Amino acid sequence: MADWTPDLATSDKPRYLAIADAIADDIGAGRLAVGDRLPPQRKLAKRLDVDFTTVARGYVEAQKRGLIESKVGQGTFVRNRPKPRRNQQPPAPRPVDLSMNLPPEPDDPDLIERMQAGVEYVSRDIVSLLRYQGLGGTQADKDAASSWLGRRALVPAQERIFVSPGAHPALLAILTILAKPGDAVLCEAITYPGIRSITAQLGLRLIGLPMDAEGIDVDALADACKKTKPKALYLNPTLQNPTTLTISDQRRRDIAAVARRFKLPIVEDDAYGFIPTHGHAPFAAIAPDLTWHVAGLAKCIGAGLRAAYVVVPDTRSTWPFAAALRAATVMASPFTVALVTRWIEDGTADTLLRFIRSETTARQKLVSEILPKGIYKSDPLSFNIWVELPSLWNRAAFVGHMRSTTIGVVASDAFTAAGPPPEAVRVCLGGPIGRPRLAAGLEYMAHALEEAPELASAFL
Repeated sequence: MADWTPDLATSDKPRYLAIADAIADDIGAGRLAVGDRLPPQRKLAKRLDVDFTTVARGYVEAQKRGLIESKVGQGTFVRNRPKPRRNQQPPAPRPVDLSMNLPPEPDDPDLIERMQAGVEYVSRDIVSLLRYQGLGGTQADKDAASSWLGRRALVPAQERIFVSPGAHPALLAILTILAKPGDAVLCEAITYPGIRSITAQLGLRLIGLPMDAEGIDVDALADACKKTKPKALYLNPTLQNPTTLTISDQRRRDIAAVARRFKLPIVEDDAYGFIPTHGHAPFAAIAPDLTWHVAGLAKCIGAGLRAAYVVVPDTRSTWPFAAALRAATVMASPFTVALVTRWIEDGTADTLLRFIRSETTARQKLVSEILPKGIYKSDPLSFNIWVELPSLWNRAAFVGHMRSTTIGVVASDAFTAAGPPPEAVRVCLGGPIGRPRLAAGLEYMAHALEEAPELASAFL
C-alpha cells in the first residue's frame, strides 16, 4: 500500500511513536493487510512533512513490535504475526550487563538492513562455516584485517596478522608467552579490569604506574623497569577505559624510548583506537618491533562480535603466539569472522563506526549539559565518563544509589592496580538505552551529586 498515509494529528505522542501506533491501528482495522508494502521512508517523510529520521524511528518501533519487516532491496512490509501456541510464554528479554562499556546500538533502519544483508550473504555458505577452520583467519579475512588496520596507518606483513576470537584470548595468549608466574607486568595505576583478571589467572604481579593528563609517568616507568624487571607493559592508550585518557603523541614516543632502552615488550590494547577519525599513532607504528598490537572490534563495530586483529612484533613471534592462541581457543568463530570480513568489504563496518562516533558525541553532549562541571573526566568520543565523587559521597553508597537507573555505574575498585581506590566511579553511556533514558539517568545522577547522600536517598 504505497499510498498509505497515517493521520498523526490525533496523537499527542512523539511523532515516531504515533507512526508506529498508526501502523498497529490500521492493521487491527484491516486497512493494512499482511504483505502490504509501506511507503519508502523518505517519501512518507515528505508526505507527512516530518524529518526522515522521524519516519525511520517509527518504522524501527513498529519492527520491534513485530508489526512489519524489511526485505533487502524490496522495501518494508506488514508481516504475518503467527499465533502463539497455547500456554506458550513470550520470549524473555535478553539481559544486558549495564556494567560493561558498550558502544551505542544502531537504530537506523537502513543501517540495520545493511547489517542483515551481510548476515544473509555469509549464510549462503553456512555449511562450510560450521567446519573447523585454520587458525588465524583465511586469506580473505586477513585481507579485510589489512584494510581495517590501514585506518591506523598499520601495514604489517600478513603473516604477522592473526584473527582472534576477541581481545581477551589474545591478551591471555600474549602474556602466556611473555611471562611466567611471579613475573611483573606494568600497567596504568587505573587500568582496564580485564587485564587484572588475566594477570591474576596467570599468577603475574600487576604493577600500576602513576599517571598524569598525558599518560603514565615516564620516570616512574624507567624506575619500575630497573627495580622489578618487568616482562611487559600493558597500555590502553586511546580513550582509556575507564579514565577516557588518550596518551599524547610526545608521551607515546617517550614511553617507546624507555621500552626500547629496557627491551620491554609493549602490549597495546587498541580497543578504542579506531573511534577517533584522526587518532594518535599507535605504539605498533612507533615501535613495531616491541609491540603486540590488539585491535578489538567489540567497541568499534559491536560488543557481540568476538573478534580482534592481532599484530605480532616479528615473524619469530608467530609460532609461539599461534600455539598459545590455539591452546586457549582452537579458533575464532568462522561465521563471526566471515560477517566481519563482509561488513568491512561492503562498507557496513565504516557506516557502523560513523554511527558510533556520531551517537557517542551526542551522548557526551547530554553529559555536558546535565552534570555539574569539573567532577568528571570525559572525551567527546568516549562511551563512558570517570566521575570523581564530591567529598560527601563514597563510591559504594553512590553505586548503590544509582542501582535503580538504567545506567551502568562501577566503583573504582574494579580498575585500581596501585594504591587505595579513589572515590570515583565509571559511568557507562552506551548500550541499548536511548538518549531519553540516558538523560533521565543523568538528571537523577546530577541531583544526587548536588545533595548529601542522606538527602538524595529520600528521593529513591
